[in-house]
Parts: sequence; structure tokens; C-alpha cells
Amino acid sequence: MRWFGSGSLGRAGTLLALLLPLWELGCWGLISASGGQNQAQHTIVGPWEMLRRHKRSWVWNQFFVLEEYTGEEPLYVGKLHSDVDKGDGKVKYVLSGEGSTSIFTIDENTGDIHATKRLDREEQAYYTLQAQAVDRITNMPVEPRSEFLVKVQDINDNEPKFMDGHYMAGVPEMSALGTMVVQVAATDADDPTYGNSARVVYSIISGQPYFSVEPKTGIIRTALPNMDREVKDQYVLVIQAKDMVGQMGGLSGTTSVTITLTDVNDNPPHFSRKNYQYTVLESLPVASVVARVKAVDADIGPNAEMEYRIMEDGPGLFNITTDEDTQEGVIILQKPLDFETKNSFNVRIEATNRNIDPAFVHLGSFSDTTSVKVTVEDVNESPVFSTQLSRMVVSEDARVGTSIGRVSAHDPDSSNSAIRYSIDRNTDLELFFIVDALSGVISTAKPLDREVNSVHNLTILAMESRKSTHTQLSTSGLKIKLLDINDNAPVFAIEYETLLCENAAPGQVIQTISAVDKDEPPSGHRFYFALPASVASNTNFTLRDNKDNTASIVTKHGGFRRQEQMLYRLPVLIVDSGSPALSSTNTLSVNVCDCDSDGVAQSCGAMPYTLPAGLSTGALVTILGCIITLLVMVLLIVSMRRRKKEPLILEEARDVRENIVRYDDEGGGEEDTEAFDMVALRNLNVIRDPKVRRDVTPDTHTFFPYPMSSSSQPVYKTLPDNVVFREFIWDRLKDADVEPSAPPYDSLQTYAFEGSGSVAESLSSLESLSTDSEQNYDYLSTWGPRFKKLADLYGNSDGKSNGNSVLS
Repeated sequence: MRWFGSGSLGRAGTLLALLLPLWELGCWGLISASGGQNQAQHTIVGPWEMLRRHKRSWVWNQFFVLEEYTGEEPLYVGKLHSDVDKGDGKVKYVLSGEGSTSIFTIDENTGDIHATKRLDREEQAYYTLQAQAVDRITNMPVEPRSEFLVKVQDINDNEPKFMDGHYMAGVPEMSALGTMVVQVAATDADDPTYGNSARVVYSIISGQPYFSVEPKTGIIRTALPNMDREVKDQYVLVIQAKDMVGQMGGLSGTTSVTITLTDVNDNPPHFSRKNYQYTVLESLPVASVVARVKAVDADIGPNAEMEYRIMEDGPGLFNITTDEDTQEGVIILQKPLDFETKNSFNVRIEATNRNIDPAFVHLGSFSDTTSVKVTVEDVNESPVFSTQLSRMVVSEDARVGTSIGRVSAHDPDSSNSAIRYSIDRNTDLELFFIVDALSGVISTAKPLDREVNSVHNLTILAMESRKSTHTQLSTSGLKIKLLDINDNAPVFAIEYETLLCENAAPGQVIQTISAVDKDEPPSGHRFYFALPASVASNTNFTLRDNKDNTASIVTKHGGFRRQEQMLYRLPVLIVDSGSPALSSTNTLSVNVCDCDSDGVAQSCGAMPYTLPAGLSTGALVTILGCIITLLVMVLLIVSMRRRKKEPLILEEARDVRENIVRYDDEGGGEEDTEAFDMVALRNLNVIRDPKVRRDVTPDTHTFFPYPMSSSSQPVYKTLPDNVVFREFIWDRLKDADVEPSAPPYDSLQTYAFEGSGSVAESLSSLESLSTDSEQNYDYLSTWGPRFKKLADLYGNSDGKSNGNSVLS
């Protein structure tokens, strides 16, 4: 089988001549044309006719097709021809493989191959297809399947693109000429192995003369030396990448590059002024800020950080630190100021860059100095105590008015005003002490008691005597300690509970006692114990002083019995060692107890009562049961009497709160007058009975009696429509409220009153009997038998009289 390409014939012939030696080695995939022993001689049409082969066919297995073909007709690719094909139409050509049905077509008669779509090499560079010649009738192959490639030949249809987009770069200011900044790169989707379509060169469109770009590498470099950030810190470059080695007709793409000059420490600091003046009050507290100065540096960031120091400051009153946020020099007061001593100070300050770059030291000194004058302004100062008050002492038995000590203060101002003294009463709420306002002498104002409060902490106030809007006040603490005297007698240390066994032996210690004293003698306490003379000769107990501020209570005999005496009260005399000595008599209670063999008390106090031997347990249970029965009966009687009272409702049948009356007949309901109070259905203009609540029977009279005369009752028809209902409701409400015996529940009453404007007035049959109505009811007789009873009652005058006789 032979293949005929669509390229230039001259170029194809040249290529075939060069590749002819390789054909014998099978480099181009030579295959048998017939596959049998009988090998036909095949001829290549056109310029290839000079090439002949005996016994085996050869295959040209590559076609080239230009991409982006825009013609209206299908693009001819090549021709497929088999040696078996004699032109008689028995051979059919079949194409398969990539795009064999969608892109490439073959004429099954002639073997011509065409491309029906526009091809793009950047999407797919080649297609692998298989061709075969088959018998048209039997559809059997006449030659083996052959594979060939259709390569898409590139054209310059893609411009270079910067895949990284916009570039951001930085370079230090003052850099040398040719310093590399950044490298840009553009890619071209065209075939780099074919022609110059993908060969890109770079050029700078905008950004000169500050920067340049290398054409082949895309490296951007500085084009000027010593560019200064303080003059201009940012540059925007436009870089172009063009294919076809930059020749005419090449495609191009651009990108922007923003280059920022980074700062270096190439500028020294300097103060905007050589002299500064500040004024402060002499009352300015220590560690306060006196002033702020700042040295200006054109650099930024760490290159503008400052260090400040004070070069001249004789008294050492000031210190300076750096504010890290603002890079200011903060002058701080280290010692108190005194206008009267010195009112002006001159301070020399130096500012130096903290981070000095050695590469720029040649530019000069990276420091500057300035002078600061601080003027102290006089203020009205607080009085100053001459001596720091600490403590005073006074005896607790000091008389009222006794002088304890004296405080003194003076005015430090030049005016030297007189001082007045006082005590802060929040520190002496009970007014134990007073201070003389002029002399400052502190005296007692009340009797003192060390045992109540041994130390008094006072606050002494000193104030200028002159009247001023800014009178100054000073305070000082004073501790007054009270000296102790022997004014408290000793007493028992605790409340003793002494137990004495009945089997106690003579001379046995039953209790050891001690004492306490609120006083605090300097040499410590010493107590003496003894029995008063009145009980010293008692026959039961004696006291032994242990000489260590304790004493022991000792029995004189044994055989104590509770039946004879359960409790002994022993007075004890305690004397202290004060001057003068004080004493007190304390009573010790001794309880006689029944003890076991080890001397442990089992029971103390009164002896239990022993029942006679003849009274058994059963008798005791019987007596107890009788007592309980009597108690239960008494409780029942009392409970019944308390619960018994007269009921509020006398007749339970008349309580109509939940009474439902059901009528099964038609028209006879008004005869049923027992289930509810018919008075409520009467017309309002009828004289009312001054009754109270109808749902109960009252057992007392109302607090507000109603007049019996009918002339005092209001005539509702004479009242306006907007008043008649209100008066009616208030009358009913008063009837319900003034009755004290009415139960505390709500009752519902229905009143069939339509108002004075109704033509028919009340619909009640009772009202119809008691009013002089001129309404004609003769038409009721024409309504049928259901209304016969109403027609008899209201249809004529005879009926009315009969009705009155029936319901009266």
C-alpha cells in the first residue's frame, strides 16, 4: 500500500532521497503489500516513480497538516492507494483511529484523505490513524492494517504570556548600577522546535532610564546608581515579551512590574529646633513627664529608631527615655522640684540613630543635639510637718484634758502662712482626743480604757490659716498607745464544770483552776488563790495554791452521797500582783455523780424516782391508754364545736347558681315560677322591693335601709338613655355590696330590660299585667293553636283580668 502526502513535491523528493538508505533497515515501517508469495510490482505516482521495489511494498507513514486552516473546502491531507487496486472498483479503503469519523474522512473509492475541521496544534499535536484496503464484496482485507501519523504543523498563532501576572519587587535605595531586581518570564504555546514562533525576547516599554531588562533572560536591573527612596520610593515598569525573536510580525504580551525602593539608614537625625522651653509646676510628682522632644529622621522603620541621652544635668533631676511608638524623647522628673530653691534648669539632649549602617558612615555623624530649658512655676504648697509623727503614749487612767504631745507644721511657701490643726474624725469617731487648732497640742477628751482599745491611730490635718480658693491641706498619721494600769481583777479562765464521784477518796484533787486578767503588767501575771474566810473551815473541800498561777481543789473526806446533797458551791478568792492588788471571788460548782470503778461519771444531778414494786408494767400501759382516750375525746369535742356554725343558705333548693330548668312544652314556661326569682324580671318602673341579694336569705338587716315610699324611687323612663342603665346597674350593685351576710362568691342575675326606648317595653308577661299598655294583641288569635294561650291572655280585656286573677 502506498501513501501520497499533500506537501511540496520538491521537498518530499529531497527527503525521500536522503532517507532512501534507511528504508532497507525498516526505519519507516515497511510492510508487505500482498502478504503472499506472489508479490506484485507497485509504482509510486508522481515524482516517486523513479523509486521501484520488487516483492515488497513500502509505506510513507507521516502526513503534515497546517493548523488553523480557514478555507471553505475540506483540507486535503493525502492519498491512500493499494497495489491490489486495479481501478475496477473491487477495493474499498477504510480509515480508523483518532478523529477518523469526526475530523478526518477518506474516499473509499479513491483513498483521498481530507480534514473536515480546523486543527489546533496547541490542543493536539498529532493524530494516530489506521488505514486498510478491503474487498468491496466480501469486506475481507486485501492488505494488512497500516498505521500512520497526521502531524499538525505549527503556525505563529499564540502570543507570549506572563503566567505570574503582575510582579512586585523591591531593591535597596542607593544600590549600585546593574543591581538585579527581579526576573520576569513569559511562555509561548507555539512549537518551540519549529521556527521562531516560540522564541521570546524581552524589552522595557515604560520605566526608563531607571531600570533595564535583559532581552533573553528577562532579568530587570537598576539603570541608575544611588536612587534615593526619600525622593521617590516606587516605580512601575511595563515589560514586553515578543516572539519571532522580536522580528516584525511577531506577537507580543506585556506585564507590569512595581518596584519599591527599600529604606537604608542613609539620613542622620536632626532636631527641628536648637532650643526648647517648657514650664512645669513645682508640685509635679516624681516620675511625671516634664516634656517631649523629637529628632526627625527621613528614614523609616528600624532606620529611624532613636536613642536619647542627657548630656548636661547637674542636679540629676531629670531622665530621658525613648517612646518606642513615636520615637520621641520623654523627659521624666526624678526628684521633687522646689521653686523656692531653684526655679530654672538647662538640659542638653543628644539624639542618635540606634541602627547605624557602616556603609553610610562616610555621610557624616548620625546624631544631633538640642538644649531644653525647664522653668519651675510656683504653686501654693501644702503645709509640711516639721517632724514626722510616729507615736505617742498616755496612761489609760489619764484625766480628761491631759496633754499627750504636740504636732508642728509650717508653710513652705514664701508667704509662710500660719497653720491650723485638726483631727480627722473618721479616725476618732468616739472623740477620745482633741488638738488645739493653733498650738497643735493633743489632749484627752474622754476617759480611756486600754482593755477596750489599746492603740488609737489618728490622722492629724494641717491647713493654712489664710483664706484662699486653693487652701492646701496636709495629713500625717499618729499612733497613740495607752499604758496599762491594774484596773481589772482576775477571774476564772473558763466556766468550770466540776464532777465529784460519790466514791471519791479523801485528799483527792477534783479540779485544777486557773485565772485570767485583762491587764498586762510588764513583768507578767502572778495570781494567788485561796478560800474566803467564811468557807475556809468547811469540812468538804480545801484549796491548794500551786504557785504557777493555778490551784487545785482537794476533798477533805470521802463518801459523798447524792441523796444528801447533789451540788456544792465553793467560793474561790483570786488576787493579782498589781499595784494596788485587785481580787475577785469566783464560785466553783461541784456536782456529785455516780461513777464506775474507773472514776468515770455515769449520772449526775437528781436521783431518778423509783416506782413501788407492786405496780406492774401492764398497769402502767392501762393508765396510759386511758389518758390517750380522754385526750382524743376532748379534741373531737372541741373540733366539732369550732366547725359548727349556722349555714349561710337556709334552703338549699333555692340556691339557683347552677340550677338548670328544662321545658319540654311550647309556651308554658312562664308558669314555672319556682326555679328562679321572678322579681328580677319585673319592669324597672314598677316600685321595687328593697330586697338585698336574692340568691341567699339574709340573717341580718342591711346597713343602709331603703325608704318604703315609692315616691323616692327613680322613674327610669324619665331619665336619659345614657343614664338609665348606669343607674339601674349601680342600684343592683349597692344591693349586693351592703349585705354583710352575703357569701363571697359571684352570682349571675339576668335582667330582661331593653331600655326606655323600646316600643314593646318589657317582653315579660308579668310586666304586661302590671302596666297600662295600649298595644293591641288581637292578632295573636290568627297565629294558630300554638299561640292560643297568649291570645287568651293578651287578646282582650277579659283575658287580662283573668290573667291578673291567676297570677296575683
